[in-house]
Amino acid sequence: MSFSLIPKFLFRNLTDIPPDFLVSLGIKFLMVDLDNTVAAYNEHSVSDLALKWFESVRNHDIDLFIISNSTRTDRVEAFAKELGTGFVMNARKPSPSGLRKAMGMANYSTDVSALAGDQIFTDTIAAGRAGVVSIIVRPKRFTNPFLALRYYIEFPFRLLCKNKK
Repeated sequence: MSFSLIPKFLFRNLTDIPPDFLVSLGIKFLMVDLDNTVAAYNEHSVSDLALKWFESVRNHDIDLFIISNSTRTDRVEAFAKELGTGFVMNARKPSPSGLRKAMGMANYSTDVSALAGDQIFTDTIAAGRAGVVSIIVRPKRFTNPFLALRYYIEFPFRLLCKNKK
């Protein structure tokens, strides 16, 4: 598969993605980045808003799965347990291997799968290379200058997204 630096869809926050929008795209399996998408790096539990959103997505018959580049087993496992999802950690995005592994574990194909994340250079590229729909959200929090610089560099690609919601 090829890749693009331009996400298919752009939303302000993960919780702004309407479950019926996902259904309209034919999405049955939504892979979600953890750090700075579900929770900021310094948060240790899921917000009530995110918990309600995950429940609402599930109520629309969409399965959820955490895809994280993190190697912090305790953090990824704790969030996945709280959210009631499977997970792949050390996914090595922008490699598509973590996404393919998740789809294989959950028995879903690329045509019904999507990835929601906060970074163009990892999440959008991985989604494109895996052949799934890419959804980008704003990072929850800039915890260091490197992340702010990366977002600044990615900003033009966000502007080029034709499907801003």
